[in-house]
Amino acid sequence: MAKPTTRTELADYCLRELGAPVVEINIDDDQIEDRLDEAIQYWQEYHSDATVKSLIKHQVTSTEITNNEITVPDSVLSVVRVLGFEDLSASTMFNAKYQMHLNDFYGMRNPSGLVNYELTSQYMSLVEDILNGHGVSIAFNRHKNTIKFHAEIGDHVAENDFIVFETYQTVNPSTYTDVYDDMGLKELLTLLIKKQWGQNLSKFEGMQLPGGVTISGAKIYDDAVADLKELKETWQLRYEEPVDFFIG
Repeated sequence: MAKPTTRTELADYCLRELGAPVVEINIDDDQIEDRLDEAIQYWQEYHSDATVKSLIKHQVTSTEITNNEITVPDSVLSVVRVLGFEDLSASTMFNAKYQMHLNDFYGMRNPSGLVNYELTSQYMSLVEDILNGHGVSIAFNRHKNTIKFHAEIGDHVAENDFIVFETYQTVNPSTYTDVYDDMGLKELLTLLIKKQWGQNLSKFEGMQLPGGVTISGAKIYDDAVADLKELKETWQLRYEEPVDFFIG
């Protein structure tokens, strides 16, 4: 069995699955490209194998500080949080965490010391969340590819400082060609091509060919629609992440 590693090989595989070249698949090359883009987009949107948790390092510019807005790569599906916006006083001797690290360091040489340190850290984190909230509030828009901050980021970082985004990104098939051999993607594209094929043939519904054969594109179309519905429901139950999985 051929293992597709490119868009063309994946499309050819799906056409053979539908019967080509024994059966003529009446669909234009541009239509195949459209269905391929549609299949990849749907796979990236709803299949857990299409996303990966990643950290993106970004150097802040003066314009971004002024606008309180940062542009991220278009492969970013969701931004969970932004790291690097710690309290600027955290590194001073008057900070509570600094004092705890300074005074409790030698007490952590035994198990009980580690327990006390962990409990104290959790308590301080709870107090920080109650008083100041968890991190900096952000709004992320996928179509603008921007992160909007609901705070003056200039109070937390300076020009040329680095911050880190915890994100979920889509897997790029052009970079990771194993995507083209994904079983779910192959099945989805096959059904989308079948649906397009049936839709094309339905324009000639009932036309009789030589030998008495009658064209029935509606049957091919209806079968593809039913199979697509079943496939998408299976993805929702098995592979789609929970609704609240992505934040930001």
